[in-house]
Amino acid sequence: MWFRNLQLYRLIETFEHTPESLHQALSERTFKPCAGLDTYSMGWVAPAGREAIELVHASNGRLMICMRREERILPSTVVREHVEEKAEAIAQAESRPVGRKEKQRLKDEVLVDLLPRAFTRSSHLFAYIDPAAGWVVVDSGTAKKAEDLLSALRETLGSLRVRPLAVANSPAMVMTRWVENTPADGFALGDECELKEPVDNGGVMRGRRIDLASAEVKSHLDAGMQVAKLAVDWQERIGCLLCDDLGIRRLRFLDLVMQEAADIEADDALARFDADFALMGMELARFIPAVVEAFGGLDE
Repeated sequence: MWFRNLQLYRLIETFEHTPESLHQALSERTFKPCAGLDTYSMGWVAPAGREAIELVHASNGRLMICMRREERILPSTVVREHVEEKAEAIAQAESRPVGRKEKQRLKDEVLVDLLPRAFTRSSHLFAYIDPAAGWVVVDSGTAKKAEDLLSALRETLGSLRVRPLAVANSPAMVMTRWVENTPADGFALGDECELKEPVDNGGVMRGRRIDLASAEVKSHLDAGMQVAKLAVDWQERIGCLLCDDLGIRRLRFLDLVMQEAADIEADDALARFDADFALMGMELARFIPAVVEAFGGLDE
């Protein structure tokens, strides 16, 4: 359940739903497996796992939700091979070439035949809404997947006015100053960064397990490169990779937090989920504003 990535969105208007009303809305679009010729299916499931019933898990005013997506695995090479076999059989039987339109029809026939028998794979995408603080927090490494969840939630609720996090100062310039000088209060530099030339198709330098104060890094910065990704720790409680698109990747809750989680007694999986979500929510409620402040505050 511990989030591994963060895509952050600001609520533009007050989120009025209670856990009960949100659950009721989500229950209209619960997950159903792929049927017939569906290539994928998605819907809402209980975030606390299969044993749970509630589609919304509430803790300290925060509302956790989960979208499940199932897609059929049917490689294009398999489809192409079956189409070519059918086309070759027709060409030999009727002594004529098979044209493009006919091959498209054969492809449709192959899909009708193979799709219902194809294997499927599932993924789960978690998010929580913090109405009091005005955040929607999505556990995704890419904005595209986060937008998929938000679009589904918007369709489910009829309206959801949010916008991606925007800050006052350029994240790339701020992180570059951190490497050149010193990071913001509470933050400590890690041993990984990505530097980019601030032009289209500019050069990129990636380094892991490196000394960010090294002469090599300094020479790239002196040449005008900027920090696009930067590993940091915050308050010895959270580690992550900050990115210039304001995505937060490879999120890690460090030993202090995980020890606190271990010290909380939980009788079953649902209680464990509840305790972990409560602790994670409290940590992120402090961490997210610290990141925003470090980048100059919200640009609203």
